[in-house]
Amino acid sequence: MSVFSIPFRLKDNRMDDIWLVDFYAPWCGYCKKLEPVWQEVGAELTRSGSPVRVGKMDATAYSGVASEFGVRGYPTIKMLKGELAYNYKGPRTKDDIIEFANRVAGPAVRSLPSRQMFEHILKRHNVLFVYVGGESPLKEKYIEVASELIVYTYFFYASEEILTESVTLPELPSVLVFKDGTYFTYDEYEDGSLSSWVNRERFQSYMQIDGFTLYELGETGKLVAIAVTDEKDQTEQSVRLKGFVQRVATEHKEQFNRDFQFGHMDGNDYINSLIMGEVSVPNIIILNTSNEQYFLPAEPVENLQQLLYFFNSVLDGSAPAFGGDGIFQRIKRVVYDAKSTIMSVFRSSPVLGCFLFGLPLGVISLMCYGICTAESDDSTDNMEFIKREGLTDEDEEESENEEQHQIKHTGEEEEDENAEETKEKVD
Repeated sequence: MSVFSIPFRLKDNRMDDIWLVDFYAPWCGYCKKLEPVWQEVGAELTRSGSPVRVGKMDATAYSGVASEFGVRGYPTIKMLKGELAYNYKGPRTKDDIIEFANRVAGPAVRSLPSRQMFEHILKRHNVLFVYVGGESPLKEKYIEVASELIVYTYFFYASEEILTESVTLPELPSVLVFKDGTYFTYDEYEDGSLSSWVNRERFQSYMQIDGFTLYELGETGKLVAIAVTDEKDQTEQSVRLKGFVQRVATEHKEQFNRDFQFGHMDGNDYINSLIMGEVSVPNIIILNTSNEQYFLPAEPVENLQQLLYFFNSVLDGSAPAFGGDGIFQRIKRVVYDAKSTIMSVFRSSPVLGCFLFGLPLGVISLMCYGICTAESDDSTDNMEFIKREGLTDEDEEESENEEQHQIKHTGEEEEDENAEETKEKVD
């Protein structure tokens, strides 16, 4: 069996094994979609002899255990390694999950014993961090950061001799990041804390961006510059804008690397929902995920110089900012999300939409009708009472005599009619 049903006392028994756990809910559609992938992950890790045990737990049945591990949504994937619990936030594909499991299951910092191994690692990974030097406070901090951020990337340490001749170090010890065919050196005075720097530099400078990666990029603190294109309809303008953004990411990395993350996104659906507006395709947009602001070029970008001017205007504050996280935008977001939810329900299942929203409206309508009817009856009784209140004692006595006279007169008429009917029958 490749995937195990996790025992209830997982927290007590997990110290002896490394567990990769899927916390799921039986009714969750995303959980059901992950199920076949999860079975493949378990089978693959078992075949490869990995020390990682793959399991699943019904978080609704064992809500107490799930709560202890900080499970807030479904499905939640966690690697449990000794006292530590690592959240998996990557794409839910077999290869990505297995790569995460193998990375986190190993040591936080791996050794590079030779130049041959170093060159092999450079070819294998798009982004990796390397500590160079001996024992130092910087190495201790590096190990601490690696233990925290190993869920995202790889960390190595090496001696200066194993580096290629193209790598020059300003001093020892040093921490370097290798990506995009080049490398950058950590500078405490310019880059701030080591943890923040690693978090900012753990992505390639230019990449394809989707809703998930955009969420991840938001944690770096960088502005995200995106060429919004239609990959199915590659127009000349789309190709040109993507090329401009790539050139900025590579040719002007020294100027913009610390402030921008670059990439392209297929289609504008996600962007439109994010900004609650409409972005034409193709286009350039810069997102500030920390305060939900965004920037658009004042005019179409026709050349690289225009794009560079746009980026600089965002940095110096002269470009107009849209959106934000003010109270008006928050109210707008609530209304927009509610509207989007209702529309998605009706698009996916009109009958269910009518039931979910029509039934409450019908109940409310009946309640309003009942209240109005009750008020109308009470009003009639009150008017009758008011009329009686306005009569004097003599008028009221006269009114009562008239009512009794009418009743007596009606009774006499009924007796006469009955007598005539009896007489006719006798005749």
